[in-house]
Amino acid sequence: MFVVYFYENKNLLLSQLLKRVPSVGENVIIKGRKGSISSVKSSDNKNYHVQVLLEKVNKGKTVVDNSKKKKR
Repeated sequence: MFVVYFYENKNLLLSQLLKRVPSVGENVIIKGRKGSISSVKSSDNKNYHVQVLLEKVNKGKTVVDNSKKKKR
């Protein structure tokens, strides 16, 4: 069992106890967001730091319906 810490830049996203260490280029889903692993570093024999590149979320713009406004 390995302790795996998932980081985006310097922010800790997730820490998990896993049976295998993820490899570079592998696709992952963390907190509902898709991403890929950019690097894996071993700090100890059982601790691993994994850098993740998450896809940016594009929020849609809301459309304002002016027909529902009251007329004066």
